[in-house]
Amino acid sequence: MIRAVLVDVDGVLVTGRPKDGLHWSHDLERDLGIAPELLQRQFFTQHWTDVVTGRAGLCETLAPVLAEIAPSVSSEALLEYWFARDARLEEAVLQDIATLRRNGLTVALASNQEHLRARYLSERLSLAGHVDRFYYSAAIGARKPDSAFYRHIERDLGAPSGALLLIDDTIENVSAARQAGWRAVHWTTPRRLVDIVAETGE
Repeated sequence: MIRAVLVDVDGVLVTGRPKDGLHWSHDLERDLGIAPELLQRQFFTQHWTDVVTGRAGLCETLAPVLAEIAPSVSSEALLEYWFARDARLEEAVLQDIATLRRNGLTVALASNQEHLRARYLSERLSLAGHVDRFYYSAAIGARKPDSAFYRHIERDLGAPSGALLLIDDTIENVSAARQAGWRAVHWTTPRRLVDIVAETGE
C-alpha cells in the first residue's frame, strides 16, 4: 500500500518560463549577454555536482565564472533572472497533490536543488504550503540517482521502500528508485497524479 508520494520538481511540477514554458535560459544571451552553452560548459558541467549536493555555495562558485565570461553580470543578478524564469507551476499537479493529501497520503517534493533555489521554490513560489515535506539534494548531501538520496527519505518518513512512490521525469532517477525497492513512474507527458496513484496500486 502506498503511504507517500514523492514528486519531482523540475519537469513535473515546475515547467520552465511562466509565460510560455520555454527553458529559463532561452533569451539569456539577448537579455544578459551570456551564451547558454558557455554557461553550461564553464559552470554547470564543472561545478554543478558540488553545488547541488551542498559541497559548494552557488553564489561563491558562480561569481568567479561570471567574472570570466560576463564581468558586468553579478551572480545575484543572474540568479534573480534564472529563478524568476524557471517558475511555471503546473496547476493540475498542485490540485492533485491537494487531493492526495486530503485522501490521507503524505506528499513530498524530492528534487535535485541547491539551497537558494530550494528556498525560492518553498517561499517565493509557496510550494512549502502545498506539500508535507521538501527533500532536496543539497540538504541531504546526495542527489538522485544516488541511493543515499532515497535511503534518507525512507529513514525520515519511517516508511518501507515498497510504500513509497516516486514520480520523476528522468528515467535514471526512476530506475534508481525501483532498484531501491520503491515504486516509481516515469513522467513523460502530463498526467493526473491521482490516476497514477490509483494505477500503481494500493
